[in-house]
Amino acid sequence: MNGVEISFDKSRTYINLVLKPAEFSSEVSVSAIKEKLATGETKNLYVSEKALKSACDTANHYFKTSDKTEVQERIGERKNAEVEFRIPEDAMHANLVITTPFGGKLPSLATIKSLAIKNNVKRGLSTKIITTMLKKAQQLAPGSIIEETVAKGLPARNGKNSRFVPLVPNALERVLKPQTGKGERVDMRNLGEVICVKINTPVLRRTQPTKGRNGFDVKGNSLPSTAGEWVDFKMGGGTLLADNDENLLIAAISGMPKYRDQIMTVDDTFICTGVNVGSGHVNYEGAVLVNGDVTEKMEIKAAGDVTINGFVESAYIESGGDIIITEGAMGKVNDAEGEFQCRLVAAGSVHVQHGQGIDIQCNGNVTVGRQLAYSRLRCGGAVIVGQIDKPMGNLFACDIVSQDKVEAGTLGAVSGSTLKVDFSPGFNLLLERKDSLDDLLKQIRENNLKHREKINLIQNKKVPKELQRKVAEALELFKNESALLEWLENKANDVQRAKENYQSDIKLIANKRLYPGVSAKLNNRNWRSEREYDRAYIHYDSHQWHYEPLI
Repeated sequence: MNGVEISFDKSRTYINLVLKPAEFSSEVSVSAIKEKLATGETKNLYVSEKALKSACDTANHYFKTSDKTEVQERIGERKNAEVEFRIPEDAMHANLVITTPFGGKLPSLATIKSLAIKNNVKRGLSTKIITTMLKKAQQLAPGSIIEETVAKGLPARNGKNSRFVPLVPNALERVLKPQTGKGERVDMRNLGEVICVKINTPVLRRTQPTKGRNGFDVKGNSLPSTAGEWVDFKMGGGTLLADNDENLLIAAISGMPKYRDQIMTVDDTFICTGVNVGSGHVNYEGAVLVNGDVTEKMEIKAAGDVTINGFVESAYIESGGDIIITEGAMGKVNDAEGEFQCRLVAAGSVHVQHGQGIDIQCNGNVTVGRQLAYSRLRCGGAVIVGQIDKPMGNLFACDIVSQDKVEAGTLGAVSGSTLKVDFSPGFNLLLERKDSLDDLLKQIRENNLKHREKINLIQNKKVPKELQRKVAEALELFKNESALLEWLENKANDVQRAKENYQSDIKLIANKRLYPGVSAKLNNRNWRSEREYDRAYIHYDSHQWHYEPLI
């Protein structure tokens, strides 16, 4: 190009451009000069677009006005790599930013480590990551930016509070985890010995709280941890602290242990060989253990768990804890009045090995060992038919109200008998709680806003001495109202999460087969199987029921 000279300064660091309008045959082009700069020694160097364009515009103006004044401009330079450390406010990590060089040099590992110390990065630096970044920078185009986390702090880990470890299992746990006999097969009939403890038997141990672990940030500051705390025993009935060990709870009486909500209780236990006409009804303020059958029209009422190592026929059993029937339960159903002759009512969970024609009401889960048919269930938890880890039992011809999943091997029957599952009542209770909480929250929020405006108005004025006490009282009331508002907002968030979790938890799972006549309901949203499915998974999402095959 005539009239264009590109050269280095004496140090060969800067690129100088000289434009001579007197030698131009036409206007000089920015792109043509850039093409020339992209070859030879200048190809990897930094070029300032602004300086280049300014020089060309000035020279072209001179060319058009026949002005022979030369234009000289420094348009580029040889740049070494740029290194920057970025540290957030909490200083728990540090990022290294490398801008690759324009014909210059990359820093060495030692240089970057020295720069890290200057930038107050003293701990947690990874030389391996820095080395990898430098190798990557050698292969990238000039001016490329690489950013990686090269230093990490160690967060403090607070100590854990003391825990409670039950030393004896609950009766229901024993039933749901049957003993393994010879070989690997599990014998569902072998449930081990009934768990009853003698006086002075250790039942609950409190572990020592842990101290925690101190941490540090990348600047080298120590982050202290908080040690765990001792949690006091919540002693249930029938227990006391051991004389020689303040962390051990022992049985004060002989009876059946029960651990729930971190409270260990030993219930005084009534033991009999059967409940029939000869023994009469059982009404006991403790646990009841029946080593035999419960015959027709008999009643058992207990404040604790009821465990029956036998069969129940058309009887009424009421428990303040769990009901466990290791054999089966069966009753007649009055079709005209819809009455069940066999009824199980529990404050906790219910377990039967197999059942037919029974009415179950409980606040916990319903677990069935093998099969349940022609029954009515109202439970506050899940319904599981089969082993807990892999339910493969049969469930058909039942009317179920549940607040959690319903899982079995087979749902429904070949005959097409109806299996109804309604998840609505528990969901509606949550909605009622949410609506009432939202209404209360709205009212208190409005009141709090009005009170805040009044408090701000008062604080901006000079208050006479005789009124200062009343102002202090008003401030205290406002603080209490604000604390109540915050508590209610947290509760409203909890209820909202509970509503979302409820919709994700309810489902039907058939691990072997799902037959026609099986239905699921959540208020006005219904799903019904009109054909036979292999392994199936029915769940609720986006206000609709969805079917998916189990793989």
